[in-house]
Amino acid sequence: MLDTSPLTRAVDHFADRLRAAPQSRLQRGAAAEALGLARELARRAQLLESPGEEPRVMPDVGMFAGADQVTVAAHDLALVLRSEGELASVLALVAEAQQRAGV
Repeated sequence: MLDTSPLTRAVDHFADRLRAAPQSRLQRGAAAEALGLARELARRAQLLESPGEEPRVMPDVGMFAGADQVTVAAHDLALVLRSEGELASVLALVAEAQQRAGV
């Protein structure tokens, strides 16, 4: 079984930083970055779980929900990752999103 604990730690850290960020930072793009990451993580999970089916798009439920959306999507994806390469790719996505979010 693949050890996805590095992903869990990275996402939990990003989510904690988002929750602690001031509203002004969320409005300047951190919330949009979180939503974009959550949508990509959810898309990847759906493609692995149901190849051939069109992935559903995670809805935008507001700037204060981004941390939770990222966390849920990442934990769902962690359950279906199959290789170290997939894990490394997702870890890179999380790191890049956190850097762009500025949190």
